[in-house]
Order: sequence, then C-alpha cells, then structure tokens
Amino acid sequence: MNKVADLHVHTHFSDSTFSPLAVVREALKQGLSGLGITDHDTCEGVLPAREAAEGSWLEIIPGIEFSCSLKNKDIHILGYFLDCYNHKLQEQLRKFQGARVERIYKMIKKLKMQGVDNIIPEDVLRLAESDAVGRPHLASVLVEKGWVPDIRSAFDRYLAEDRPAYVPKFKQTPYDAIALIHQAGGVAVLAHPSITNIDELIAGFVDAGLDGLEVYYPHCYPNTIRYYEGLARKYHLLMTGGSDAHGEDRSHARIGDIRISYELVEEMKARAARY
Repeated sequence: MNKVADLHVHTHFSDSTFSPLAVVREALKQGLSGLGITDHDTCEGVLPAREAAEGSWLEIIPGIEFSCSLKNKDIHILGYFLDCYNHKLQEQLRKFQGARVERIYKMIKKLKMQGVDNIIPEDVLRLAESDAVGRPHLASVLVEKGWVPDIRSAFDRYLAEDRPAYVPKFKQTPYDAIALIHQAGGVAVLAHPSITNIDELIAGFVDAGLDGLEVYYPHCYPNTIRYYEGLARKYHLLMTGGSDAHGEDRSHARIGDIRISYELVEEMKARAARY
C-alpha cells in the first residue's frame, strides 16, 4: 500500500473542534501514514497528538501555521519539522498569543458598542485550549448567547473584516516567519497560494528562503494544481498538501480529503536536515 499524508490539520489548541486524540483517531481511520499538526501560532497540539499516535503506524509531523501580512494582504506560512521547544520560537509564540488575547478583549468592547452586552472575555477564553484564541471562539460564544444562529452569521454580522466588531490581528511579515521557522530547524511553506492570490510575491519569498508551496489543497481545479506544480518546479520548491481540516466545521475539508505521497514528506525531511 502506498503511504500517504495529510500535512495541514488543526486541533482544538487553535480553531478546530477536534482534540489531538480525535484528530489522530480520524487519521488512522483514513489510513494515513503521516499527519501534519499545523495549529495557528502554537505547537501545543503536537505532543498530545504524538502521545495519541504512540504504538501506531501514524507519524506525527510537527508543524505550525503563522498569520502574516505584506502589502495589505493576508499570507499564511506553514512550518514543518521544526523544534517546537526552540527558545526563540517559544518567545515569539508567547508574544503572538498575548496579542490574540488582547484582540478578544478589544472585539468584545466593540460588540458592547453594538448592543451585545452579555459577553465577557472569560466566556471566550474558556473555549480555547491555549492562548491561541481567535474569532471562531468568539463566534461560538455569540451563537451560544443567542445573538446569531450560526458561526457563519457571527462573521457576517460582526466579526468579518468589514464588520463592526472586527479588530486586525497582530501579524509578522512572511520574511520574519520564514526566518523564525528556519532558526527552529524547520522548512517554510507558503500555504494555499491559490486562495491568497499573491503569486507576484513568491519570487521574493524564494529569495528569503521559502522552501515549498502548498500545491494540493481542497477545492482546487486540476489546471490550478498544474500551474502551482509548474511554479514549484520553476523555483525548485517542495510541493506539499493537506486538507486544512478544522474538525466539525463543514466549511473546511475533512482529515484525509487531501493526501500526498510520502515521497514528498521524505523530501521535506531532507530539506529540514539542512537547518
């Protein structure tokens, strides 16, 4: 049987509804040999996932997803095979997570100005398993308190970028993220380029040390995949892929919906060895 991996999966340590144990169980059910844990601005889901997978054939690949910004565009950089306990990495993560908590306080303050007066920060923070708290947690509380019927409505009414309770996220540049991943011994990959639509910036990221492109991603047309395969070959970049699964959130794909050959994973390991 050919070994396959899903390299883009979230846990409840960021914005998924699934615990690391649930994620591992689903990956085993889907017959995956490798699973990339890529929570937003935290590595806290990696060790529990490894403990849950112990004794099985499933390899847990340590990862992270950084939110970045450049030229007013949101850009996500994935890191793989990095040392999650690296001192500088942990120092930066504490800074990012502190900014996330502060952002929740600011959004709740804006909600009160809109008449949403029965939400306190503790309501939101209790839903997060780490300090990597975000808008999905606040959206869940808005549903719980009866202000909106579902998560999507919470974003449409209050939390989306052009809505009244929106507060921008603290973000680093993609160049900073690439450097941070490298110094922690990992490989840096541009997430879902077909969605972020920043192809004109890729050459600059390559000059800064970008290692790969997430070529295989949900809802991509075959010609889009071929285009990014060609771009990866042009710049000698690794090709990665994953489902970007967020648990029970049906707006995202499920674990294992996108799977890549393990040969690509081995290529990533070889690149990581350089750092």
